[in-house]
Amino acid sequence: MGSVKGDRLVCAYHGWEFDQAGRCQRVPALVGEPDTAGRCVEAYPVLEEQGFIWVYGRPGPMPEARPFQFRHINDPNYLVVRYEVRVGASVHQVAENALDVPHTAFLHGGLFRTDTDRNEIGAVIKRWSDRVECEYVGEPRPSGLVGRILSPGGGIVTHYDRFYLPSVVEVEYRIGDENHVVVNGVCTPVDDYDTRLYSVTCVRTRLPGFLVRPLVQPIALWIFGQDRSILEAQTDSMQSFGGMAYASTDVDTVGPHIMRLMRRAARGDTGDPDAEPWTKEMSMMV
Repeated sequence: MGSVKGDRLVCAYHGWEFDQAGRCQRVPALVGEPDTAGRCVEAYPVLEEQGFIWVYGRPGPMPEARPFQFRHINDPNYLVVRYEVRVGASVHQVAENALDVPHTAFLHGGLFRTDTDRNEIGAVIKRWSDRVECEYVGEPRPSGLVGRILSPGGGIVTHYDRFYLPSVVEVEYRIGDENHVVVNGVCTPVDDYDTRLYSVTCVRTRLPGFLVRPLVQPIALWIFGQDRSILEAQTDSMQSFGGMAYASTDVDTVGPHIMRLMRRAARGDTGDPDAEPWTKEMSMMV
């Protein structure tokens, strides 16, 4: 813990002062030079963009790579809602949950889909070295409350789920030319089973924004409240039984790939993001 004095960070315990490069510039009680190697700390590049503060994961100079860019966040044609939530689950759990279609008919039954009215659709999964994407093909507008709000007249949905390293999720729905929703979430680890999710939801519908705004955030927080409860129950089970042990099927379209990408990144295996993606096509019931 500490405070800021000019361009220095001041320790609240003994008053040590550090500059932006992590060099110790002052030890109030010390007679002599403060900036020996043992008293300096690592400094991580920080950048502010689109109203968010990004901290890079490696110390040193500012990298050339830019942070994730939120689409439509400054587009006046879109209603933009931001919120922050916290959940007792790992980054992988939170990311996989955000992009998991099969659970919506059960955990969010009536809001998205239901288990009583299913349709067979296609799914196209593409995985690069830094991201994975699943396109769902031929899905009618979901019958739940959210679908009826977005498109009262029905229609076929264009639906993509995406994950970007290190920990960004994106859900995109488009119904016709007028209805478009992009939900992004940045998963920030606090601890192994403690994650902050910073979410940006951008919505364009035929309805005026002032009519949609009172619905978007309460519904989003209602949905996430359900997700948080089940994720924290999953965390309790994993800790009781000694760790993660997942069993997957083909309809887990994105979750196993998120784990694969995160493990490769942890090993420093960056790969070539411009190489042709690994691709798989399949069918599923939603």
